Amino acid sequence: MLGAQPDLTIVGEASSGAEALALAEQTQPNLILLDLSMPSLGGLEALPLLRKLLPNCRILVLTMHDDEGYLRQALRSGAAGYVLKKAVDSELIAAVRAVLRGEIYVHPAMTRLLLEDVLPSTSTPDSDPWATLSDREREVLILVARGYTSAEIAERLNLSPKTVETYRGRGMEKLNLRSRAALVQFALAHNLLNDS
Repeated sequence: MLGAQPDLTIVGEASSGAEALALAEQTQPNLILLDLSMPSLGGLEALPLLRKLLPNCRILVLTMHDDEGYLRQALRSGAAGYVLKKAVDSELIAAVRAVLRGEIYVHPAMTRLLLEDVLPSTSTPDSDPWATLSDREREVLILVARGYTSAEIAERLNLSPKTVETYRGRGMEKLNLRSRAALVQFALAHNLLNDS
């Protein structure tokens, strides 16, 4: 996917942290996409070594770990960005380009974790998380809770499946739900499945 972008060139691929260090020194890349889970030398161990070896190289972490501890450690070690592997292709490309421009990029779901420390809480015990969703996010989540697939929802709402996934992801994030089962429980508890 990245190799197909006209403004990006892949200069190497490593399967371990040790191999990444050797390859980075040899190829001198502008940007390194770094996985955290690698054999022999993990990404968190390799990151500061790569920063020391190539101080002008930008490092974007691409990982399955949506964990605040990993995020904070990666940023403290010099990562310029943190993207989850579950991100859509367009988000990864946007993250790569942002980091190459000198910006910091953090996956939106992870940004919230960072900001919770600095921003005062705006929620109250009486606040309704459902009210924070857009009409389209509500519509998509109700259909998901009713068991429709993304393709079926896309056809029903005249949207693309990727757009449906975006609405679903945003809505689930706002409600702090991690699975369809949790969404169904939320919908039942809030009587969202009663009207057809």
